[in-house]
Amino acid sequence: MKLSTRTRYGLRFMYQLALQYNQGPIQLSEIAKTENVSEKYLGQIVIHLRATKLIQSHRGAQGGYFLAKPPNRITVYEVVQALEGDVSVVGCTENPESCERSGECAATEVWKILSDAIRKTLENISLEDMIRMGKTKGRFLDFSI
Repeated sequence: MKLSTRTRYGLRFMYQLALQYNQGPIQLSEIAKTENVSEKYLGQIVIHLRATKLIQSHRGAQGGYFLAKPPNRITVYEVVQALEGDVSVVGCTENPESCERSGECAATEVWKILSDAIRKTLENISLEDMIRMGKTKGRFLDFSI
């Protein structure tokens, strides 16, 4: 499974919001500069995160973005799902009708096990966990799977 740039940058965006949780809205330009990501690209990412109610925003001079829930209640899985959609490694595990061989293919069971392991792992890591991990790694986290 290879995650898109949108998901990788989106998780870094959420990490920055988690670091500054309860400190008021954070402007997109500030996070873009901190994470060295295009502000325009982050603007596209926040559309998905707002639609799934993971973040909220305030307009105006003191406006910006903030987490909709505490960092300990937002999982990496929620962020990945908001930005990637289905996290299955192959389509037939979630949609057997998409493959004419799904009922007889032994590989389908392998893909189900792998997809389930990925989902469970991501569900067990919260943004708060990322903050703890970040304290041992420094400012930047790279979650490559």
